[in-house]
Amino acid sequence: MPTLRYLHYDVFTSRPFEGNQLAVFPDATGLDTATMQRLTNEMNFAESTFLLPAETPGTDVRMRIFTPAREMPMAGHPTVGTTFALAHTGVIPRERTRWVFGLNIGPIPVALEWTTDGLQAAWMDQGPPTFKTPIVAPEAVVDAIHADRAAWTATGWPVEEASCGAAFFYVPLATRAAVDACEADGGAMKRIVSAYGSSHVGVFVFSAEPGADGATVYSRMFAPEAGVVEDPATGGASGPLAGYLVRHRVVTPEAAAAGLVSVQGVKLGRPSRVHMRAESTSPADIARVHVGGHAVAVGEGTLRW
Repeated sequence: MPTLRYLHYDVFTSRPFEGNQLAVFPDATGLDTATMQRLTNEMNFAESTFLLPAETPGTDVRMRIFTPAREMPMAGHPTVGTTFALAHTGVIPRERTRWVFGLNIGPIPVALEWTTDGLQAAWMDQGPPTFKTPIVAPEAVVDAIHADRAAWTATGWPVEEASCGAAFFYVPLATRAAVDACEADGGAMKRIVSAYGSSHVGVFVFSAEPGADGATVYSRMFAPEAGVVEDPATGGASGPLAGYLVRHRVVTPEAAAAGLVSVQGVKLGRPSRVHMRAESTSPADIARVHVGGHAVAVGEGTLRW
């Protein structure tokens, strides 16, 4: 009977039972793709990670990331959460300030911030984002999440598609209440076609309306095609989001370099704080984006099959 150890983390939070859940399988040696997908389905979290020996020079470990429906090219909350798991188990020693994962899109470096209490933040370097005008009508994207069209047009900002390895549509709305009122329409989302040729279609909706939480934006993300009706925290979408906010002058380049915060998951009862930074010389030139945060261990166990 095969057995496999896993670690359970809550990511983009410092409090258990908030943030985005993650299962980390520290030793996936010998597992094939179908088994990794089945184990991910059994865990039933938004994503699970499987760690293997490094395959590429300059990387420290190979990591494969799965949602309940498919394997991902990259993702943020699994990268941040797995970094904390490796630090907590001593695989990443305290003296390391940089760790490099080998993902399906290639090497992804993570910067580590330590205190006397241990790892406090992991910052994923997502590189330069790319942006594309949707090849479908923007109204179709807005309608696919039942967003209020007037709340969108009131912002003056476009619906846009962006990617740092995984593509998402970005829908700005004028108020947090309008964001909370959204609901994914699975059938309509299946009809949305990505300009990146991606079969994974995620729609990230946000408002820059200020709130008591001090966040830059208040966000939600829907991806039924990936087996995630709504995600409590989406690090892979948050890097391009930082670029979008600079590109459309929602924030200044100086503010983005100092640090932005997206609060996500509130509607699900799993509030998450996703930290973002963007390096840019102007709104038209986004050189790199970084996504960071904290994660907490909440459990571990063994699967048998």
